[in-house]
Amino acid sequence: MERKRIAVIGVGQIGKHHLDEYKRIGGVDIIAVCDLNETEARRVAEQYAVPHVYTDFRELLKRDDIDAVDVCLHNNFHAPVTIEALQAGKHVYCEKPLAGSYCDGAAMVEAAKETGRMLHIQLATLYQSETKAAKTLIDGGKLGKLYHARSTGFRRRGRPYVDGYGTPAFTRKETASGGALYDMGVYHIARLLYLLQLPQVTRISGQTYQEMEMLADRRATSQFDVEELGIGLVKFEGGLTMDIIEAWAVQLDGFEGSSIVGSEGGIRLPSQHQDALPMTYHFTTCDIDMDTVIHLAAMEKRRHLLNEHEWAYDSSQGHWIAALNGLVPLLPTAELALQTMLISEGIYMSSTLGREVTADEIIAASVSTAIRL
Repeated sequence: MERKRIAVIGVGQIGKHHLDEYKRIGGVDIIAVCDLNETEARRVAEQYAVPHVYTDFRELLKRDDIDAVDVCLHNNFHAPVTIEALQAGKHVYCEKPLAGSYCDGAAMVEAAKETGRMLHIQLATLYQSETKAAKTLIDGGKLGKLYHARSTGFRRRGRPYVDGYGTPAFTRKETASGGALYDMGVYHIARLLYLLQLPQVTRISGQTYQEMEMLADRRATSQFDVEELGIGLVKFEGGLTMDIIEAWAVQLDGFEGSSIVGSEGGIRLPSQHQDALPMTYHFTTCDIDMDTVIHLAAMEKRRHLLNEHEWAYDSSQGHWIAALNGLVPLLPTAELALQTMLISEGIYMSSTLGREVTADEIIAASVSTAIRL
């Protein structure tokens, strides 16, 4: 496999995680890092043996020895940096969510098409064993006609900054645009869209909440103005539906795992609370209702023994490196992320207006939230 030359833009918590993952995967040379905080950028460059440091990403993009850039910035910075990188001839790997608004996300996807460059979004749940098993069962017709899905995401008290981790930038519309739906919901919603084969949204209704107490000093410092809980119902073409509940904080002990049901079977993915249940497959045979546990470890072992490039589906960054080398086709992560943006923005719009909204309304009303560096 040819070694790919990559630059990382943003060396905060997520940027460092990406650098660690590149080191673990291998096959990559990190040519440069860029951050407005020059002191931290130089410290990180020294830690990871990166030869070049920038504080202006546009200067970095002038380099002709970079194959791709990895954008690890807050949501509202994604679109401007990604679009300029694509236009500079670089492939782009961008953190989730796609952007701060559907409008900006659509511009990113269009820029990738116009430039002929690859745009890959970090959607880690697509590479989990349960996602692979679910897709295999669905593709094999074991669920029959799919008609409903449920997307769940749970944290008891896991709001960024106010509950003890992360920075206030996660909790402000100014930099993040959204809360639980944008931060965590993207993983769960995008995975179900992938398993449902990216159906077209028609109508959305939803409600957002920020009701739980938080420490007064943390509230003041964070300027917390995004949702801690998002609820939604999505209708797709053909009658398919999906309900959504995504919590940064909620006074419960957990949610059931996400699920998909069809005319001949159903699957439930593992839940996220402490006593997580395994992935299960439900069907009827010989007039007997069957509830079965999927042996994910055995599935993974067999796939890795039989398939030369199975490793390319073990992680988002591993998939990125394999796709850059032409070993596997890039999964449609940008399109999945864009539809996820449409759904999340639709829930926000419905919550504000107090009624169901159409996909066309959401697209027409979406405005840029991009912040240019």
